[in-house]
Amino acid sequence: MLAKIPPAPHKSRMPTATEPPPKRRPTVPQARVRRMKTADIRPFLEAISAGNPEPRTELHYADPFSLLVAVVLSAQTTDAAVNKATPGLFAAAPTPAAMAALGAEGIGPHIRSIGLWQSKARNVAALAELLVERHGGAVPAEREALEALPGVGRKTANVVLNEIFGQPTMAVDTHIFRLANRTGLAPGKTVREVEDGLVRRIPPDLLRRAHHWLILHGRYVCKARQPECWRCPGAQWCVFTPKPAAPARGRRA
Repeated sequence: MLAKIPPAPHKSRMPTATEPPPKRRPTVPQARVRRMKTADIRPFLEAISAGNPEPRTELHYADPFSLLVAVVLSAQTTDAAVNKATPGLFAAAPTPAAMAALGAEGIGPHIRSIGLWQSKARNVAALAELLVERHGGAVPAEREALEALPGVGRKTANVVLNEIFGQPTMAVDTHIFRLANRTGLAPGKTVREVEDGLVRRIPPDLLRRAHHWLILHGRYVCKARQPECWRCPGAQWCVFTPKPAAPARGRRA
């Protein structure tokens, strides 16, 4: 029986002298991230803060507990919608003990008008119970303790620490995330990246107030669909281009 001759190993064909070398796939250059100049950050913030030297949240609250609840309820919901729902809720349960006693079943009817009201009712009832059990009914001033409460994440904790305890935190919501990237103030792909960039780049003496200035500016001027650059007092320092012109008279922006 004749032995089988193994096939010769496959060799890739080399181009001959008359053949052109294989074409390489062109590389796609990454877009350069444009950042606002460090020297422009202070004048930009001072410009958009004009007339509002001590900004406050637009959520209505009477004490640390009512702010904490309002911020938890505001997730994926407008501040205006929360402000319509909370007066009846806080009249029925003005303290953590009263809110815990009301329970999710009692909280629900007061907040049916806002999004995700069922899960929010459960979270508010549970966080009220923990405030009573762990903190004597007081809202803690420590991030770790706040984030251990049901329904409280980093953004909610940042709002409470900033608004109630005066800490220089930056709660990055959809408005701040958009504005930080659009203006070049602190570009980033994630909320935490933007937060860290803002904390790092904003002058320390402006940081606490900048949180509110940026939210309000993003909500009313640097809007999602189209920024109203023609009436932005900080436009000259913003890297966004091309800046839209003012709409013709008779047309709404």
